[in-house]
Amino acid sequence: MKHIIAPSILSADFANLQRDIEMINTSEADWFHVDVMDGAFVPNISFGFPVLEAVKKYATKPLDVHLMVVKPQRFIERFVHAGADIITVHYEACVHLHRTIQTIKELGCKASVALNPSTPVSLLKDILVDLDMVLIMSVNPGFGGQQFIPQSLNKIAELRKMANEINPNLIIEVDGGIGISNIESLIKAGANAFVAGNAIFAAPNPTQMIADLKNVDVSSQKI
Repeated sequence: MKHIIAPSILSADFANLQRDIEMINTSEADWFHVDVMDGAFVPNISFGFPVLEAVKKYATKPLDVHLMVVKPQRFIERFVHAGADIITVHYEACVHLHRTIQTIKELGCKASVALNPSTPVSLLKDILVDLDMVLIMSVNPGFGGQQFIPQSLNKIAELRKMANEINPNLIIEVDGGIGISNIESLIKAGANAFVAGNAIFAAPNPTQMIADLKNVDVSSQKI
């Protein structure tokens, strides 16, 4: 399948958010990526339900909502009602991960689990069959503009190998330091969805950057 590009609105111009939403709508992007941070699970605060509802009002593509919050199970239903199509919770934030995943799916959303850079993919073996997506954090979560962690390539390859045996349709998303210079190697490792923030919104032509990321030459990919 063609890989997915999900621009992160955390890097958008919030004084012109509707303009940037419309840019994504008309671009070759597939999803909107929405980072929700609570200042506790990560050392930053982003936005919550009102902003998500505003994005949903104008977005014509699915909302990929990444919850970087403690005890995310408290908010699942509210994020569904606010417009989420995909909900990602962190392995590190959920005591009862299976229950949380089942709640997301029962409410009609795709269910995803994120792993911090220090969390091994092997910990997902017993729940992988229940997931629609796994998000590999290729930077430490909480801030945009960080450098890609090279070890993430090995994690992606290991996860893809495990998914091929347990859940072949699993989407592997990568978030952090994604750009033209490394997206091809990530696809070859087994990833097929990419979050990009600064690479898109700091580009002279964000629409063209999305197109470049979407149409990178992956003729030799192994997926």
